[in-house]
Amino acid sequence: MTATAPRIRQLPLVRLLFVIAVLVCGLFGTLSGTASAHAALTGSDPKDGAVVDVAPKDVTLTFSEQIAMGDNSIRVLDPTSKRVDVAKMRDLSEGGTVRYAVDLKPGLPDGTYTVAWQAVSADSHPVSGAFTFSVGAPSKTTATVPDQEAGGGLVGTLYDTVRYLSYAGFVLLVGGAAFILACWQRGASVRPLQRLVVGGWVTLTAATLVLLLLRTPYTGSGKLGDAFDLGGLADVLDTKTGAALVSRLLLLGAAALFIAVLFGAYAKRVTETESGTKAEAESGTGAESGTDDGEGSGGAGSEAEKAKADLTFGLGLGGTVVAAGIAGTWALSEHASTGIQTGLAMPLDVLHLLAVAAWLGGLVSLLTVLHRTPDIERAAVRRFSRIAFTSVVVLAVTGLYQAWRQVGSWSALTDTSYGRLLLVKVALIAVLLCAAWFSRRWTGLLGERTTAGTQAGEESEAEAEAESEAGGEAVDGAGETSDPERAAQLARQRTALATARKKRDRDADTERSGLRRSVLIEACVALVVLAVTTALTGTEPGRTQEKEAGRPGTEAAAPAPARPVSLTEPFDTGGANGKGTVRLTLDPARSGDNLMHVWIDDPAGKPMDVPEVKVAYTLKSEQIGPLPVVPERLAPGHWSASSVQIPMPGDWHLQVTVRTSDIDQTTIEKNVKIG
Repeated sequence: MTATAPRIRQLPLVRLLFVIAVLVCGLFGTLSGTASAHAALTGSDPKDGAVVDVAPKDVTLTFSEQIAMGDNSIRVLDPTSKRVDVAKMRDLSEGGTVRYAVDLKPGLPDGTYTVAWQAVSADSHPVSGAFTFSVGAPSKTTATVPDQEAGGGLVGTLYDTVRYLSYAGFVLLVGGAAFILACWQRGASVRPLQRLVVGGWVTLTAATLVLLLLRTPYTGSGKLGDAFDLGGLADVLDTKTGAALVSRLLLLGAAALFIAVLFGAYAKRVTETESGTKAEAESGTGAESGTDDGEGSGGAGSEAEKAKADLTFGLGLGGTVVAAGIAGTWALSEHASTGIQTGLAMPLDVLHLLAVAAWLGGLVSLLTVLHRTPDIERAAVRRFSRIAFTSVVVLAVTGLYQAWRQVGSWSALTDTSYGRLLLVKVALIAVLLCAAWFSRRWTGLLGERTTAGTQAGEESEAEAEAESEAGGEAVDGAGETSDPERAAQLARQRTALATARKKRDRDADTERSGLRRSVLIEACVALVVLAVTTALTGTEPGRTQEKEAGRPGTEAAAPAPARPVSLTEPFDTGGANGKGTVRLTLDPARSGDNLMHVWIDDPAGKPMDVPEVKVAYTLKSEQIGPLPVVPERLAPGHWSASSVQIPMPGDWHLQVTVRTSDIDQTTIEKNVKIG
């Protein structure tokens, strides 16, 4: 054995898992960067870039799905950045159309007006955007809108991280409690398991409180200081997500009572029952002889077993109800509550979350026990193995349904960020199942050696204790142990020797060491799976813009292009220095995220700097759009926009608006095939 091996084994498990969690959070931050909102602006009146002769009475916005908006969700700013709307929303939605309007002040002068909007989609994620229209003729404008996308920045990163922690806390709380009740009831009195379950409860409770505070800046201003705005908190409580978070806090209060009983009365009952069973075994001769004492002892033991069984059933039933309720707070406020077949999707989502907690939380519990307590029985490991297998079956069934519901087509698996994340999750689960297969093999190899090793350890411990007591008596005969401090020191030494002997026996058990290693690999992969799952809940589903459950997906209607869309067109705004050429590329020109570049060249082919360039995409066949894109100026004559969202493939109508002066502009229109 090398000199470094003992130091590695002595590394606290909590510290090891913390390091892994930090690495996973880094990965999670990368994954969550691909997240996008579910709802999208599909139309407006006036349209983006439109020039109208008379000022409109109102501004109307149309969205792809149901959203939540407040009185200040739509702001209309004049060229001097002053609000000209009446800040009173009107809901014009009817049938399957989601439309909102805001009235404008009468008598608006000519000029360019900016419309900035922000809302929360039905799956709890914020959406925002802005566009302009002009009355009479375009003009200069000083109106500014937030550069930061809704739900992004520091607040978005914090919110996503806390969401991950809330899932992790749920897994530890529910999975740890299930492991104790269903696999190893003696674990109710084991300190490492108690700390694990209580830590899960504390993490989930704290994360829920933080999420409740962060909702205001996450869906609103994006300023971290607004987390302590009581007015904003009151508005959050009126939303579906706020109600779900408050319900989760109330259920966590019931979970605290469950934990108190589990680690209090139940742990005591299990200990008393085991002590009674052991005492009956030791006095078995007397009981068999038919003495009254023996009969009474047997009756008492039977009653204790029945009382423990009743308490186990009660805790199991109550804990399942509370756990399902907590899981329901996610199902009621995220992807399962929107789209098609919500009545089936929400209960299956609850079942999916419970299966995840039972498998992954039980896995971490088993890892904790294997590293911190040397005396877990082989039967307990086998019971968890059966529960894990059942959980995997449930996850497979519910996961396939969720994948069909959210993706909608085979092409969306590779053409959308949601589909690609889903493929990553499937690959990680495959790795997790391979590690689980090795764990099952190690569990089978434990065999009777575990029992024999435990008995030998107990006999060795008893012999050591007898030897220590004999030595103590000899010393006491010499009159040296009459000192209470010396007696306490000897007791600590005996305890340390017994603990060291148990640890040595545990480390010498090859099968148990192999099981610990395979379970550790499972736990590490499980942390990454949890991160990907959290990112999936914040990513736009692959099935987009499908209004009817029975309509075939349009994603597979056309094959993906072999190269990006490229456009080169001349323009003439009619004013001085108003002629030039527009060059535009869209890469990869598929549904989902795309990168767009626009170059403006003068007649000599040199970069031409113009005051404004705007682009819009419209899919007329599906009545989607125009979807406005305002590229960012990178250099003279060069503009770019990242994360250009194309909802679905098709023949899109492309409009490029170029403004060369305060009043001179033109719009180039072209049909392009995307996807």
